[in-house]
Amino acid sequence: MSKANRFTLRERARQLRRDQTVAEKTLWARLRSRQLNGFKFRRQFVIGHFITDFCCCKQRLVVVEIDGGQHASKTATDETRSAFLRSRGYKVLRFWDNEVFENIDGVLEQIAQALNDAARNQNPHPFPSPSGRGL
Repeated sequence: MSKANRFTLRERARQLRRDQTVAEKTLWARLRSRQLNGFKFRRQFVIGHFITDFCCCKQRLVVVEIDGGQHASKTATDETRSAFLRSRGYKVLRFWDNEVFENIDGVLEQIAQALNDAARNQNPHPFPSPSGRGL
């Protein structure tokens, strides 16, 4: 990706942070400042050539996407984005905006479960030695 494209994506992410949807604001109020089990989330975070709604980078887990009515016709685009993120090692969780409004605790519980699963499955050493060779 060219430097100009990266700059444009960063600028677009800044704009999206300023112009969050009500559902995104609602969820961000509960994710920010490590409120969910101490996990740090970033909002409108750029990964590759996509801007994610929320991302817990440390766990490489979670990209959380909030889909509203405007997303109903973007299923193919969403699947392309999700496939790209999964290929980079991220788990993608998608919620409809009405889920955030009507069941925020259930949404947070699903995110927390995914974070805990990712933490359990992470290798404690980033560069494990091959079998039979110690550190």
